[in-house]
Amino acid sequence: MATANTNLSQYDKSRLPSAFSFKYAIVKAQWNEQITNGLYKGAYDTLIDLGALPSSIHTIEVPGSMELIYGCRQAAAIRPAVDAIIAIGCLIKGETMHFEFVSMAVYHGLSQLNLSLTMPVIACVLTDNNLEQSIARSGGVHGNKGVEAAVTAVLMSGRRVI
Repeated sequence: MATANTNLSQYDKSRLPSAFSFKYAIVKAQWNEQITNGLYKGAYDTLIDLGALPSSIHTIEVPGSMELIYGCRQAAAIRPAVDAIIAIGCLIKGETMHFEFVSMAVYHGLSQLNLSLTMPVIACVLTDNNLEQSIARSGGVHGNKGVEAAVTAVLMSGRRVI
């Protein structure tokens, strides 16, 4: 892995735009909650750190990663409209093909939303081989992908298709 032993979640706040005037939705899967809670905390705290108001961050919880697609569509209907949506989930490989099918379906669905919605959908869905990898990427030794998703959401805010 090219990023082994690297924490990619550090950012320079002075080089990023303020999130103050934007609204965000975070759609979080409850499955693998230990991991998704860590990713959510990273995303939420980063949005706040970059200037978003707590009242400007809407949270929608869904049962699992497959439901993220529907949850993101619900988030897109929030009025006044959100400027970016972050989809948070965690899929851990098992002994069957289920992991591959669900991973592909989730990423395909989120990609389709990016083509059809007027705001960006940021995919923060871990697809790891084991729980240890997920822990390392949700606030562990490899940082927190939720932080990276929030930074991406801030960078993409205001780039709405009208």
